[in-house]
Amino acid sequence: MQIIIQHSLDENIARQISSNFQVFSTHIRHQIALINLDDLRQQYQTDFNHLPKVDTSNIKLFVCDMDSTLINIECIDEIADFANIKPQVTAITKLAMQGKLDFDDSLIKRVALLKGLSVDVLDKVYTQRLSVNPGGRALILFFKTKSIQMAVVSGGFTYFANRLAQDLALDYARANVLAVENNQLTGVTEGLMINAEAKADFIKELCDKQGLSYSQVIVAGDGANDLNMMRIAGLSVAYHAKPSVTKHANIVINFGGLNKIIDLFNP
Repeated sequence: MQIIIQHSLDENIARQISSNFQVFSTHIRHQIALINLDDLRQQYQTDFNHLPKVDTSNIKLFVCDMDSTLINIECIDEIADFANIKPQVTAITKLAMQGKLDFDDSLIKRVALLKGLSVDVLDKVYTQRLSVNPGGRALILFFKTKSIQMAVVSGGFTYFANRLAQDLALDYARANVLAVENNQLTGVTEGLMINAEAKADFIKELCDKQGLSYSQVIVAGDGANDLNMMRIAGLSVAYHAKPSVTKHANIVINFGGLNKIIDLFNP
């Protein structure tokens, strides 16, 4: 027998799956024989996951990818829209997130296309197009009640990651630095490139700083450049992610918001 989390309170669905289930405040848990979760997810268009083997009461750090995970957009694509080159940049972004294009090369190519654009565009993207994904604020409040520290990490840019961390009162942020000259983007980044390896290194750095083991870390991401950090964390969540990512994650959220992560903790 195994415990399956149904990330909804629909008891009609629950009764179709098993007779042995318990209703909690935000979800339902089934005690059930072996079952194919992918089939359940598609049949009921609802998120289902195995109850994690990790002791979630021991989680001390949450690290979240930014673009299309914590927030609703790919920031670089929206910046490109102001330069009327969004289709070109978006095409490169999709290939990179699917793991079909080297991330470093793709970032260099995309940032180069932004050369000459006013930095004022960054504020417009943040204020006019960026929002926290559904359930994100509730998840952050939950983690605060559990004294779990939080970090945002991104292959995107510090302008957005740092500002978001400040607005949401997150503890840490790391992303790429866009080079600026005469109030214009120069078409390059400065310093260390935040790619898949750098994201994983960020987790290692934070664990060393706080004296944590990797088993005390939960991460959430959606793209190929999140896989390295997902592999080392105690618990990994694929959030509305590419198929190449979901197959490597402990938890898959395809239909609900980020608050569904709360269901993994003791009710």
